[in-house]
Amino acid sequence: MSLCFLSLHFLPQDQFENLDKHTQWGIDFLERYAKFVKERLEIEQTYAKQLRSLVKKYCPKRSKDDEPRFTSCLSFYSILNELNDYAGQREVVAEEMGHRVYGELMRYSQDLKAERKHHLQEGRKAQQYLEQCWKQMDNSKKKFERECREAEKSQIMFERLDNDINATKSEVEKAKSQLYLRTHMADESKNEYAAQLQNFNAEQWKHFNAAIPQIFKNLQDMDERRTVKLGETYRSFAEVERKVIPIISKCLEGMVTAAKNVDERRDSSIVVESFKSGFEPPGDFPFEDFSQNIQRTGSDGTIGTPKNDGSKPDPKHTIGKAKNKLWLFGKKPKLPPSIPPPPLPSFSHAHFQSPKFPNERIAQCLNEMRMVKSKIPSFRGLKRGAPNLEDLSHLPPEQRRKKLQQRIDELNRELQKEMDQRDALNKMKDVYEKNPQMGDPGSLQPKISETICNMEKLRSEIHKNETWLAEVEGGKPSSRSERQPSTDVNHHAPHGRESPEGSYTDDHSQEHRSPPQPDPHEFDDEFDDDDPLPAVGHCKALYSFDGSNEGTLVMKEDEVMYVIEEDKGDGWTRVRKQSGEEGYVPTSYVEITMEKHSKGS
Repeated sequence: MSLCFLSLHFLPQDQFENLDKHTQWGIDFLERYAKFVKERLEIEQTYAKQLRSLVKKYCPKRSKDDEPRFTSCLSFYSILNELNDYAGQREVVAEEMGHRVYGELMRYSQDLKAERKHHLQEGRKAQQYLEQCWKQMDNSKKKFERECREAEKSQIMFERLDNDINATKSEVEKAKSQLYLRTHMADESKNEYAAQLQNFNAEQWKHFNAAIPQIFKNLQDMDERRTVKLGETYRSFAEVERKVIPIISKCLEGMVTAAKNVDERRDSSIVVESFKSGFEPPGDFPFEDFSQNIQRTGSDGTIGTPKNDGSKPDPKHTIGKAKNKLWLFGKKPKLPPSIPPPPLPSFSHAHFQSPKFPNERIAQCLNEMRMVKSKIPSFRGLKRGAPNLEDLSHLPPEQRRKKLQQRIDELNRELQKEMDQRDALNKMKDVYEKNPQMGDPGSLQPKISETICNMEKLRSEIHKNETWLAEVEGGKPSSRSERQPSTDVNHHAPHGRESPEGSYTDDHSQEHRSPPQPDPHEFDDEFDDDDPLPAVGHCKALYSFDGSNEGTLVMKEDEVMYVIEEDKGDGWTRVRKQSGEEGYVPTSYVEITMEKHSKGS
């Protein structure tokens, strides 16, 4: 019987140890899966962050107006926007995993640990109570066994003394009373042992048939709920991904659509529209006859080009020659080397030369001296570049039209703002007039006047730009004299260094400088005769100039003239018209093309 009790006693202890290990493994597995989800969402967060950084790196940092309008660029920016939305969906995945999966797992893990602890404590309490009952039953059994042995000894002693004839009556009575006592104690121990045994059997039946099965069932339910929870989180893990798939598909479809929107012909047309100048193609090269000024001898049998009367060149030939030297973008293409000037005549046929030979030779020497002296300033003039004019006439026609239209649109927007401000001030003034306690109406008058003045200035600017735009669109010749400031020396131009009478220099003291007055006694020998100075180049008038000051020359826009003296640093260039009239014009008003070799007029 004792072995059976022992076997019953150790059986639940073994089961509790197994269940303890299994439930702990289940909680550890759940926490391991939660750790996996956490690392996965961290990967999603890092991926989304890197994608956003990549998009930010390649997104345009300029304003939309400065961005190119090519379809390839626009498609790329659309792809960047779609990729940014895709990164946002990855962030949604990470957020949902953290909230619906990882957070839920961690909360459930804490609940499982508390529930497992409670069930195991109840099992241990039941086990301890059963062990206590068994110990009480075992103690009563041992006591009963001991009392029975003592009773048996007392009975043997009593029987021995009762049969001994030598034993006294008192000894027999004493042995008999001892027997009765031990028998009584054995009966009591027997009754106690029977009660304890009955109680232990009842508690043991209750333990193995009610308490322990209920505890095991609770642990089983807990473990099954843990398994179900894992299945739900697995499903949630997949649902989070599935939920964003439609939006991610739209992002990918947007990328495909952006790729389809790339149009090479449209990009080419945008390039053409952006750089279209509106200039006409240059005409044919004219024949330049450098032998017009060579005097033929009577014995020379060669047929020469007829020489015009006087020293003035043929207007038609000269105009055609100079006009065709105005190249697109202000650059002249490379030409074959010019024909060197004819050698000086020898003494053997000096009697056939014109009596003006000495003066011509002097003029040629003076021209060479001027060319040597003006080599360095000529490089300065090349660096100067085209002026930044208010009417944008330095731009090609098509580009000028676009810039003027943009400027007019901006001015119209500013004008609308000023008009809105004026209306608001007038309404506020009416309110003040009706309710003087709210404010003084007169305090608003300076602001209203200033707004009206600004409106007038803007209207004037709009009208001026619209006039220039009409000239470009209609092909009318521009009258620069109307647009430029007054030619008065003391008048300050709105753009400072672009004064019509001043040179385009960095020294403000040289602005609005009067043209250099020629010394009447300079080179008297050179100008004793009517021989004009040789031309060192030619120029084209970019603007009209009235030539109101002494020594200046009146010129019209697009007029072609000869350059006979370069700019010496004072902002003026000496030129000669086709008619032979000479004078000074502002260097910034003409486009100059210098020649390698001096050509006579």
